[in-house]
Amino acid sequence: MARIGFIGASGLMGHGMAKNLLAKGHALALTVHRNRERVADLLAGGAREAPDAAALAGPQFGCELVFLCVTGSPQVEQAVLGARGVLAGLNAGAGSAATGLVIVDCSTSEPDSTARVRQRCAEAGVAFVDAPLSRTPVEAEAGRLNVMVGATADDFAKVEPVLRAFAENVFHMGGPGAGHTIKLLNNFIAQAICTATAEAFAVGQRAGVDLRKLVELISLGPVNSGLFQAMAKTLDGQLDGLKFELDNARKDVRYYTHLAEGLAVPTLVGEAVHQSLALASALGHGRKFVPSLVEAQEQLTGARLVRR
Repeated sequence: MARIGFIGASGLMGHGMAKNLLAKGHALALTVHRNRERVADLLAGGAREAPDAAALAGPQFGCELVFLCVTGSPQVEQAVLGARGVLAGLNAGAGSAATGLVIVDCSTSEPDSTARVRQRCAEAGVAFVDAPLSRTPVEAEAGRLNVMVGATADDFAKVEPVLRAFAENVFHMGGPGAGHTIKLLNNFIAQAICTATAEAFAVGQRAGVDLRKLVELISLGPVNSGLFQAMAKTLDGQLDGLKFELDNARKDVRYYTHLAEGLAVPTLVGEAVHQSLALASALGHGRKFVPSLVEAQEQLTGARLVRR
């Protein structure tokens, strides 16, 4: 069993991950964000509270692995490189440097930022592995996430057994950075499906067709997917069929278009999806879940879509 630090256990995904690490017998130390209620059960179950990220790598906790599950690259950089970040704890005494500390970033982060953080970690003798997630908070609680790992073969061998505490499927996507890159491709495709569905619903309703017939048709054909079904539930008034904050989706697609821009690859669809999400956020839906793209279409087009 490993000594594990966790940053982001109060999040929708992080809580389930931390819960399963603890249940599998790992010694767990947490940094606690503002929402203490979200981690109260973890602390009651034996997790220890660390005052900050630096303490996780310091002599008091001496973590062998530190997991990050935070919003995005700015938060990752602060947690690792900040004045009280993980690397700062290595200077606090005989911390984890001698044990081969590995930092595992399960956030959806920007590959360029990940490369910079990895370099700084390497200079400190620390391995930095990108291991973003797919599936939902329901699977996180059940220990059935998918994890896509970018790492050297040696680092993958170190982290895979621990990842399986909360993951049903662990994919070694390639070398360092491959995990975050593939996660951005995955999320772009996902949000393209969601934004296209919301737009099609608005056009169909304004054209006077029965949208339930559209759902019936797609449900029995090759266009069907879990994402389409989550969006279809909005017609019955259910706006939480996909528990993923719209502003986080907007951030992920922005990371995707930035990645493509750096490669000089045109992303006509990517930019359209990003702007659709940005518009929905500007209309007041950013803190809601992605299916509220349908509510944004109602405001834009006058269509009546969500049963109320």
